Amino acid sequence: MSEHPGDEVDRIVAAWARERPDLDVSPLEVLSRVSRLARHLDLARRTAFGARGLESWEFDVLSALRRAGDPYELTPTQLVRQTLVTSGTMTNRISRLVERGLVERAASAADHRSVLVRLAPEGREVVDGAMADLVADERRLLQGLPPARQAELAALLKGLLEPFDEA
Repeated sequence: MSEHPGDEVDRIVAAWARERPDLDVSPLEVLSRVSRLARHLDLARRTAFGARGLESWEFDVLSALRRAGDPYELTPTQLVRQTLVTSGTMTNRISRLVERGLVERAASAADHRSVLVRLAPEGREVVDGAMADLVADERRLLQGLPPARQAELAALLKGLLEPFDEA
């Protein structure tokens, strides 16, 4: 059980253990907490992005371009890989971001048949502000854990996610 007995997950696990003693419900102790944290993180992200007039998907595309480094451009295929959406969805997203003036389409210098998506100056300003807000919110979410425990948790979660990332 948790070091802090009495949280909602402890109550859920205890109830299931009582009702279904034939089941090992111990995975709920970890994954139900991860799920509850994910909901808090999603809310923090929507708040940080919303304050900058962004949807989560817009932040995903803009941040992929920003992380690419100067000149902040990627092919649509690279964006699809980084954001885990279909090519049709990405085409729609790029068009909507172009309409908002946050990204620009440009011909590739290497292959004029190929298109690049480039972060526009306004897009860079918006994504930089949203990222600063997000990091501040995420720092607040983690304030209950000292830095050493945060590093330990990060390593544990990385180990849990590795098989999914490899797939």
